[in-house]
Amino acid sequence: MENTINELHTLGDFIRWGASQFNKAKLFFGHGTDNAIDEAIALVFYALYLPQDIPEILWHARLTYSEKQRVLELLNRRIQERIPTPYLTSQSWFANLRFYVDQRVLIPRSPMAELIEQRFEPWVEADRVRRMLDLCTGSGCIAIASAMLAFPYAEIDAADVSQTALEVAQRNIKHYGLENRVHAVHSNLFSNLADIRYDLIVCNPPYADAREIETMPDEYHYEPLMGLEAGKDGLFFVKEILREATKHLTPDGAIIIEVGLSQTSLIEQYPELPFMWLEFRRGGEGVFLITAKQLCDYAEILEERGKEESETSKRVEEVVE
Repeated sequence: MENTINELHTLGDFIRWGASQFNKAKLFFGHGTDNAIDEAIALVFYALYLPQDIPEILWHARLTYSEKQRVLELLNRRIQERIPTPYLTSQSWFANLRFYVDQRVLIPRSPMAELIEQRFEPWVEADRVRRMLDLCTGSGCIAIASAMLAFPYAEIDAADVSQTALEVAQRNIKHYGLENRVHAVHSNLFSNLADIRYDLIVCNPPYADAREIETMPDEYHYEPLMGLEAGKDGLFFVKEILREATKHLTPDGAIIIEVGLSQTSLIEQYPELPFMWLEFRRGGEGVFLITAKQLCDYAEILEERGKEESETSKRVEEVVE
């Protein structure tokens, strides 16, 4: 480390060196950046307490010895421990808003940020949304961004089964001064939401199937497994949500769910359902919208498939015992 400190001098030197070392170590990028240079910039700027939009002249500024040490320690942790950058900096960006994150929650990365920035239009009439639910809220990023950017007059519930995740969500809610409109709710899916009806439900549930969990890069293993794992086909929670959603939607309401790579399995298992798969200009897939009316039309199918799932799970449990 001492040799490196003596050989590198400027802000640009450390960013270039960090990016080269990240590529050499074959790190995985996908928790806020998609390349080594942006990853290095994020860590170097954080270590030096600098904003992202510095004047170009500062890229040639020389670092003090203590600054070099601080930068190298952070870059080396990223390389040696493969900790995702947002966990090293305790911050992540979603819909151009900054959120506090730690290992109690998944790192925000959903393509639904784009939907929020567009106020969910043209699929949802934003001005008609008076109450929204962010189910499986984690850090609270979807609920908070929706309150800030899409529905400035709506009441929003941010629900999660993890009490520790809700502590992070509550911290972010307080940071943005939204305590009067965004409410952290401890609930196992819909269990503690009583008879509340929502104009819109947005959900980014666990949806990684068994194979995906086995092949995930090292960086993902720092995230809470309960926020990722969703059974053999990745649809354990999605099936329950679809079956119960009509009880919590207004007649003209809709639900938007992200299922990621489990999209294929969902289509195969529910070929009758009219899922509307949303497209994103900035990339991303596996997000669908379905209305309350459509869910009511296919309620029998959803209930029947749900019973089959429950019976299969029960038989598996009996065999294991």
